[in-house]
Amino acid sequence: MNAKTALTSLVLAAGFAGSAFAESPLVANDTFTSTRTRAEVQAELGAYRQAGVNPWSTSYNPVRSFKGTASREAVVAEYLASRGEVRALTGEDSGSHSPAGKPSRANQFR
Repeated sequence: MNAKTALTSLVLAAGFAGSAFAESPLVANDTFTSTRTRAEVQAELGAYRQAGVNPWSTSYNPVRSFKGTASREAVVAEYLASRGEVRALTGEDSGSHSPAGKPSRANQFR
């Protein structure tokens, strides 16, 4: 029993006796050159603070004051007109066959 304990202790001690070689941190080789001065950045920050807007905030909502120009009837008409295309794209064949050879509405804006 003592031999097993001694052997186990010897193996554990040998396992922990090794030296740890940690690497040194990498040398930062940043060659960043700003295109704006500190005063310009501070002026932009001051403008955001004056407007009460913080675009880096988690509660920033850029569409909070958005007002649409289309009427409700125009939006409903566009939705109803696009239902066929949506049905074709999300149908049984995932839209791979239906729009073949037809111009897509998505390509209108390219």
